[in-house]
Amino acid sequence: MNKQFRYYLQLSLIVLDVIILNIVFFTSRFILSAVIYPEDVKAYFELWAVLNLLWLLISIGTRSYSDNIIINFEAFTKRTLKIYIIWVIATLFYLFFLRKFQISRYFLFTLLSAFALGLIFNRFLYLGIYYHFKSKDYLINKVLIIGYNETAKKLEAFFEEEGINSRLIGFTEDPRNVTELTRYPILSSVKNTIAVAKQMDVQEIFSTITPEQNKYLYSMIEEAEKACIRFKVVPNFSVFIDKPVHIDYIRDMPVLSLRSEPLDDVGNRIKKRILDISVSLFVVIFILWWLVPILGLLIYLESKGPIFFSQIRTGKNNKGFRCLKFRSMKVNKDSDLMQATKNDQRITRIGKFIRKTSLDEFPQFFNVLKGEMSLVGPRPHMVKHTDDYSKIIDQFMIRQFLKPGITGWAQINGYRGEITDETQLKMRVNNDLWYLENWNIWLDVRIIFLTVYRIFQGDKMAF
Repeated sequence: MNKQFRYYLQLSLIVLDVIILNIVFFTSRFILSAVIYPEDVKAYFELWAVLNLLWLLISIGTRSYSDNIIINFEAFTKRTLKIYIIWVIATLFYLFFLRKFQISRYFLFTLLSAFALGLIFNRFLYLGIYYHFKSKDYLINKVLIIGYNETAKKLEAFFEEEGINSRLIGFTEDPRNVTELTRYPILSSVKNTIAVAKQMDVQEIFSTITPEQNKYLYSMIEEAEKACIRFKVVPNFSVFIDKPVHIDYIRDMPVLSLRSEPLDDVGNRIKKRILDISVSLFVVIFILWWLVPILGLLIYLESKGPIFFSQIRTGKNNKGFRCLKFRSMKVNKDSDLMQATKNDQRITRIGKFIRKTSLDEFPQFFNVLKGEMSLVGPRPHMVKHTDDYSKIIDQFMIRQFLKPGITGWAQINGYRGEITDETQLKMRVNNDLWYLENWNIWLDVRIIFLTVYRIFQGDKMAF
């Protein structure tokens, strides 16, 4: 619950990893100084800067130090291994494409190996720090929960799984309301909560009972504050709504909504638009200027017709726009009705290649520049499919709150290509809604990076 505590823990982990990286770099350089020529010093300095930048971008962009990762040692270690592999691949790409062949192979091997060992050391160091905090009473907030109900059980699960510096000691509830065995003791009736809290040196009380349900709660709040005990009320909105809700305020008036939408904020939309324009301009200027004539010629030579395939698809707020792609099929009358399927006879030979490598999507960078699409977002469907799918999945149209994307959270999680059953469609929608509710600029960077990685790795769902 202590956000500052978690913030400093996350910051400490980031700093420790960067320190290890720099120790390894300069130690390797010192040990292997005999194979480093004076004229190559600049190249090594550039490599040092790139290594640090890549590690920070990849690890923070993939949220490797987020709360739900660092509280679980196994998950944290697995995530570290994943980002280490991505970091190594990115480093090799940098060295190869920028032709940094003067970097010693012995130095590079030593650096990569030693950094891997350093990361393992850091993870075990973190494990020791974690259990140190968990075992020291003076660093732990003792927590008491008023009431024993479904909300209280959810709080109990939270403190067990994610309460890094919080320890649940029990509940207070009237005995007649408890009809089952509890994992933590029922310490007293609700009326005696403050007395028990003082006796057991409790720092925080969470009430799952509202003042409207118990008239003594107002006086308990006053008593708790006089005793320097933080008192928090956890309202149960499931009485009138059975979904998680997001709470915002208009002055002193609480406003409930069904979901948080970070991109409803103008500042966040500006950040996303800057990223969209920057990356799209880069692709258009440095890639599309030569890719369009080459692919255009190959497409035309195999199958007479237009180079680009333009189709009306549903965009933000369900408004239609012309989505551009390199044409990968023979010209056919079913293109606005039928999605591409595995072994689709309409797909040309060059079409198979550009679909497999996702090159067919590159003209959509023009859509991004025009503001019709974003780099990252829910994939746009043809109008007929939007109408059909919205009748199958109740929440399908919520994804239309966002601009459609060239890639998306659903796509990097394996939900792309042909939709063959309702379960697959539901999972795609769930991933799109998760992205809508959890957007941040680093999530977009992470998705873009993983999309590029998947293209080189190969995706069995791309056909």
